[in-house]
Amino acid sequence: MTAAPGVADAVELLERSLSYTRVALTGISDDELGRATPCTRWDLRGLLAHMDDALDAFTEGATGAVVVPLDVGAPAAVRVATLQRKACALVGVWSTALLRDHLDTTYVGDAALDRSVLALAAAVEITVHGWDVGIATGRVRPIPEALAAELLPLARGLVGEADRTGPGAHRFGPPLVAACETSYGDQLLAFLGRRSRSS
Repeated sequence: MTAAPGVADAVELLERSLSYTRVALTGISDDELGRATPCTRWDLRGLLAHMDDALDAFTEGATGAVVVPLDVGAPAAVRVATLQRKACALVGVWSTALLRDHLDTTYVGDAALDRSVLALAAAVEITVHGWDVGIATGRVRPIPEALAAELLPLARGLVGEADRTGPGAHRFGPPLVAACETSYGDQLLAFLGRRSRSS
């Protein structure tokens, strides 16, 4: 990618990331909720709750402001159904907002953020957490190479040291070394502190 994508391109990338992750959410049972994930401070229950909150935040971001509530107590079937519904709605909300208005900025608290950047950050986070869910359930699928190839430079531009070590920053661990001949998916995971099964 030679130029930063606009909102329309970012929404298309977000749609592909959601398609990948929605498959990972299929079939999760209550018995799996206590399983460990690559996010060392979250079991699967905590990760799904974070993903639920993140989808709310990314949906709100389409309208120009983000306020995120926290909720962790739902059973697996309820949580997954909610995530699937919110994932389906997310692209529609962004697409509608894109057609309806010409806002360039979203406010996260008091901080102004380019709206396309928020959609791109959503694509990175949703994809990688979909992979995390697959690891926790034992049903991991490789991140599609074309998707990973677009997400890798975005992740390198979006994820900084504060996202790894700052207050509450436990989504991404320290970057790992990935061989240059590994797949884009493996390189993306390594950059975000995860070791794929193939590397």
